[in-house]
Amino acid sequence: MTQPASDVILERMMALHPKVMDLVLDRMWRLLNALGNPERDLPPVIHIAGTNGKGSTQAMIRAGLEAVGKSVHAYTSPHLARFHERIRLAGELIDEDALTAVLDECYAANGGETITYFEITTCAALLAFARTPADYTLLEVGLGGRLDATNVVDKPALSIITPVSVDHQQFLGETLAEIASEKAGIIKRGVPCVVGPQEEAGLDVIEAVAAKNAAPLLVYGQHWHVALEAGRLVYQDDTGLLDLPLPNLPGAHQVMNAGAALAALRHLGCDEAACEAAVTQAFWPARMQRLKAGPLVETAPQAELWLDGGHNPAAGEAIAQVLASGAARPTYLICGMLNTKDIAGYLRPMAPQTEALYAVSIPGEMNTLPAAQTAQNAREVGMQAHEADSVEAALEMILQKDPAAKVLICGSLYLAGNILRKNS
Repeated sequence: MTQPASDVILERMMALHPKVMDLVLDRMWRLLNALGNPERDLPPVIHIAGTNGKGSTQAMIRAGLEAVGKSVHAYTSPHLARFHERIRLAGELIDEDALTAVLDECYAANGGETITYFEITTCAALLAFARTPADYTLLEVGLGGRLDATNVVDKPALSIITPVSVDHQQFLGETLAEIASEKAGIIKRGVPCVVGPQEEAGLDVIEAVAAKNAAPLLVYGQHWHVALEAGRLVYQDDTGLLDLPLPNLPGAHQVMNAGAALAALRHLGCDEAACEAAVTQAFWPARMQRLKAGPLVETAPQAELWLDGGHNPAAGEAIAQVLASGAARPTYLICGMLNTKDIAGYLRPMAPQTEALYAVSIPGEMNTLPAAQTAQNAREVGMQAHEADSVEAALEMILQKDPAAKVLICGSLYLAGNILRKNS
C-alpha cells in the first residue's frame, strides 16, 4: 500500500527537533508570523486544559453545539489510529488532501528551522481552522497550558480547566500547586473560565491567577453543581436546574466532565436541547469504550472487551469506580504503560476490582515499560500478574481460563491506538 502523503510529511517534521517536549512558545510565534498569523482569524475559541477529562469534556461540548446546528472545529491530541483524528474541520475529520496541503505549507514556511512536531502540527491545525468557516473552535491543550503550543490565542471566548492532578512532573513541576499554575496559564485577561472539581491546593492557584487577570470564574461547587440523583444527572447554576439522562460515556467521573461541559454551554447561551445532546450524543474513543466488532472481538465471542487509554492515578481511580459499579463478573486487565508514568499509582485503585493483570510491552513504542516491570509493579500493589508477548497472546491466556471474561485493555493511549488500528 502506498504511504499517504501526509504521513511522509509528518515523518519529515519529526526530524526538525530532537526533543519530544520542549515547552517554549518562541518557535510557535515565529512560524505563525510566517504563516500570516492564522491564530488571529479563528472562529470563537474555547480553550480546554486540565490533567483528566479534557477530551471527554470537549466531545460533550461539541455534541451539544452540533445538536443545535452549530459548526465546530476541534483540535485534540494525541491521535489514536490516524493523525487526521487531531483536526476536525466544521464537524468532519480533515481529509487527506487538505491535511497534506497545510502540512506542506507549514513545512515550507518553517524553512528548516528547529521546531517540535507538536508545534508545527498545531500550526497546521490553526491554519486549517482559520481558512474554514465555523461557529466555534475547540482547542485542547497538549501538555500543561502556559507554554503549550495551543496557548497562542489572545482572547478566547471561554477557557475551561478540568480536574488537575499530578502527572508529567518532569515538565510541569512536582507539586499539585506547580502543575495547577501551568494549567492556569491558559486564563486570559477578562475571559471567563469554567473550573471543574479541584483539590484545594490547585483551586487556590487557579483562583489567584484568575484574580490577577480579572477573569471571571465559574467554579464547580460555587457557581455550578452537578450530581447523580435517582439515576439521572442533575445540574444547577444561577440560570436554573437541568434534569438530564446520565452521560452515555461510562463512569461516575463523566458526570463531572458533563458538568463542566454544561457550564460552558450555558455560558454560551445554549438551550436545554444542546445540554441534553451533550450528555447523550458524545463519543470519545478509548475512554471505557466497549469493543463490539473487529478481529480481536471475533476471537472472543463470549467475552466482554473494553478499551481505555487513561494512564495516571486519577484515571486509575475513575476506572476502578466503573469496574466496581458494573455487574459482578471476573475482570482481567491487559496492561501496557509508558516508562514515564506512575505505574503503581495507576494500578493500585484497580487491584480490588480485578482477577489478574496480563502485562504487555506497547508495540513500536520506544518509551514502553517492559512487560516484566509492569507485572512486577502490579504484584507490588496486590495484583496477580503475568506477562504476555502481545495483547492477542494475553487475551488467549485469559480465555483459556474464562471464555466469558470481562477484559479491559488499558494503561496508555498508545496501546489503545494500536488496538484500534488493528481492530478496525
